[in-house]
Amino acid sequence: MIMPVLLWADGATRPGYSLWHHGASQLGTGDRAWLLVLNFVVGGLLLMAFAAGLRQALRHGRGPTWGPILVALAGASLVVAGLVPTDPALGYPPGQPAVVTVAGRIHGLIGLVLFAALSAAAFVLARTRTGDAHMDTRRGWTTYSRISGVLVIAFSFAAGIAYRLDVQDIWRPAPAGLLEHAALLAGFCWIIALAVRLLRKPIIDEDA
Repeated sequence: MIMPVLLWADGATRPGYSLWHHGASQLGTGDRAWLLVLNFVVGGLLLMAFAAGLRQALRHGRGPTWGPILVALAGASLVVAGLVPTDPALGYPPGQPAVVTVAGRIHGLIGLVLFAALSAAAFVLARTRTGDAHMDTRRGWTTYSRISGVLVIAFSFAAGIAYRLDVQDIWRPAPAGLLEHAALLAGFCWIIALAVRLLRKPIIDEDA
């Protein structure tokens, strides 16, 4: 949860940056680009470490294999996204023209991998349960995980559409930034909820 909060704090203090309009990665193109790089790289490494711990906590079924792999993939995507900057776009940074570079295209593809991995992880781990959890609790976790997976992919897809509409002057300013931040929030809130469950009780996969 620290990573999204730092993104919002950084964006709120950047001249010309709009949380409504600009994506999180645009913070990697301004004067304080190093903050975004540090945030993404450290956040990604922590997510990969969490994936390793998740693998140890799970014992049976499909979740122990694909769940940690997908979480680790999301973490690795964050690291790469931090090291490979996006391009100036949508008027940010102020005064810089919009350009399209190879690095920017790679960054965009990595962003797709990040959101797809977070969404898929939520679905894969939706059927995990704590050893002594009541049925209602297990159903609640399954429902929450699946909703989170849908929200991550839906918000990220909508952000891409809003960005295209903005670039083509069909809708300006479109809420591409708000939608992307919502996708990040949905994904990382789910990660935190999963971590809390791990701390409370060992998790067993229902497919075991």
